[in-house]
Amino acid sequence: MQPYAQNWTHVTEFVMVGFAGVHEARLLFFTVFLTMYLFTLVENLAIILVVALNHRLHRPMYFFLTHLSCLEIWYTSVTVPKMLAGFIGVDGGKNISYTGCLSQLFIFTFLGATECFLLAAMAYDRYVAICMPLRYGALVSWGTCIRLAAACWLVGLLTPVLPIYLMSQLTFCGPNVIDHFFCDVSPLLALSCSDVTLKETTDFLVSLMVLLVSSTVISVSYGNIVWTLLHIRSAAERRKAFSTCAAHLTVVSLFYGTLFFMYVRTKVASSINFNKVVSVFYSIVTPMLNPLIYSLRNKEVKGALRRAFSLRSWKGQ
Repeated sequence: MQPYAQNWTHVTEFVMVGFAGVHEARLLFFTVFLTMYLFTLVENLAIILVVALNHRLHRPMYFFLTHLSCLEIWYTSVTVPKMLAGFIGVDGGKNISYTGCLSQLFIFTFLGATECFLLAAMAYDRYVAICMPLRYGALVSWGTCIRLAAACWLVGLLTPVLPIYLMSQLTFCGPNVIDHFFCDVSPLLALSCSDVTLKETTDFLVSLMVLLVSSTVISVSYGNIVWTLLHIRSAAERRKAFSTCAAHLTVVSLFYGTLFFMYVRTKVASSINFNKVVSVFYSIVTPMLNPLIYSLRNKEVKGALRRAFSLRSWKGQ
């Protein structure tokens, strides 16, 4: 480890140990995670292409779904390739520069916050579609969708600005070994030689704000949806209306469940290995499952996928 020229830190790079306890099975883990990563890329790219090429899916619900798929691709690509390089012992695969570490944390936080707000926008879309169907075209116009999506990305981009700035002001004087597979907040704070109280409090408040604002929109939206469904006399109509929300509600439950557990805390994590497992779930497993959930629970998406990949379609072209 080389001394850092500036006087506010001595660390020029970090070493991410990842899953050090599985050294004997590292090739197996590499294969599993590589398969999951490639599967995630293929699934989300398929969703994007199918929605783009099928005019029947050019509706607000699928507009937000393509944004979510783009986000999932970037979300996994921020951490997984570096983790895979560490598994197979690529030269420098476990090392990451100080600047690269903060950049990875910034992008990961930005994309995570953006996903929270995108899921809230999708919940609002379902609320208007079910509770105010006659006003749907006016309330969820294409202009509104574009503004909502832009707001989600912009607020997501602003979310990590203060936390990363405060992280950059901390002193890291060694050791430089991060007990994680990416530059997450808790293992970095555990390495700091500075007082991390302000940083921890800020992280807690920012995380709480993002999660509470987005989850409140989702909760209010689904509260109104449930109230509306209870007043629909036809059981068939209730099932049809709820089926349009089932996939989104499943994705929300998976994503928010792990995020609330991981980030709404004020102290450095005590069980690092357990946190790694949870991190794998929301950063790798969930992005892989989301396209499956949306395609398996949505007849329109399934139909579009069948048409897109059927032999007849290719022969016709």
